[in-house]
Amino acid sequence: MKEFPQFNGTIGPGNLLSLVRNTAPFLFDPTFGFPEPKARGRLIEIGNHPYGWLDILRAADALPATPNPSSEEREDYFALCLACHHATVATFIPTDVDGKIRGVLWQQRMDPESRRRMFDLVLHAQTWDLTRISTRTTALSGVGPVSGHNGEYLGVMAGALGTFVKNEDAEYAQKAVDAIDAELKREAHEFEFVLKLPGQEIELLRLAMSLTHNCGDLDQGISFWTQNPIYAPYRPPFARLAHENATPYGGTYQIAAKLYKNMLSSEGHRHYPLREVRCLRSSPDFLLPLGPFFDSWGERLATHPTLSMDDRADALSALLAGCKKIKGQVGYFRAISGFAHGAGSLDKFAARMPNSISKELKDPEIKRQVGLSKVSFESSMRKRALQVLATR
Repeated sequence: MKEFPQFNGTIGPGNLLSLVRNTAPFLFDPTFGFPEPKARGRLIEIGNHPYGWLDILRAADALPATPNPSSEEREDYFALCLACHHATVATFIPTDVDGKIRGVLWQQRMDPESRRRMFDLVLHAQTWDLTRISTRTTALSGVGPVSGHNGEYLGVMAGALGTFVKNEDAEYAQKAVDAIDAELKREAHEFEFVLKLPGQEIELLRLAMSLTHNCGDLDQGISFWTQNPIYAPYRPPFARLAHENATPYGGTYQIAAKLYKNMLSSEGHRHYPLREVRCLRSSPDFLLPLGPFFDSWGERLATHPTLSMDDRADALSALLAGCKKIKGQVGYFRAISGFAHGAGSLDKFAARMPNSISKELKDPEIKRQVGLSKVSFESSMRKRALQVLATR
């Protein structure tokens, strides 16, 4: 394995880019049609357009791995971490820099203007394009897509707010407050809009998962604040919205959290069983949607022209193993059901799988789940969602 030099004692630019290439190689493959670079230059300065994250990745080779970075290099490193996370957070193996962009890189000593430039980039990042790097978005009310990416930026903005308050930058502290509040209002608006639409319970459940996870990301950013009283005014509006803090935003996040906790909490795992299936990283077509609604995704695996029989057997093996490893989840069962619908039969893959896995094809629960149609499954989920909502 190639060794990369570090940046200020932590993961270096070369290593970060290698991780992005590992989990999302299609970003660097011209056959997938991602836009050509719009700008090159300092990383902190070229991210102010929808594909700014991709321009940052493509220009990152100019950032040296140094043990003693300048202020400008620290800013550019932050920009790179932000772009890497944006590019990979909805892939099977996200780059592990969320702690850096939520807290660590805000707490380092730097010029006040550096922090401001970093936050200005975060505001641009909220408008970065999600097309073909996420299949986990909902956009029905006209306020733009809502997804887990928004939670990542809520956590980053909370980390920024903490450092602006600590360093008595009142102007940018207020700017951070306004940005967090605007995003939470936007997500609440989308949820309330879909809540009132008849027959949209599946989209509502997807939103419930996104909003609840986003509150968790916001809490993670807040966790970098100390218990100093200077932070006291900022906790009541933003902290623990999916827990006991029921007052802000009309209690919308409480409704989302109730749906999540009653119906979806077993689906919010990190999909470790699928991480070793390398063919799933080869195309944005295989990005995983929000669970447990994996029927169409499973059918795509069974029918996609770029996947060989061995590739499909590998994916099916991982799904079967995941059914056993992750108790309570149903998403992998739904993926197998969709796979069976697309393939016509699962038995033809048995010889291509390890015996310990292929025997699971005879498991009564697998057979029961495979036999349950997508229409029946989603109908039951709609009914359950309405039952949960009726008790609020």
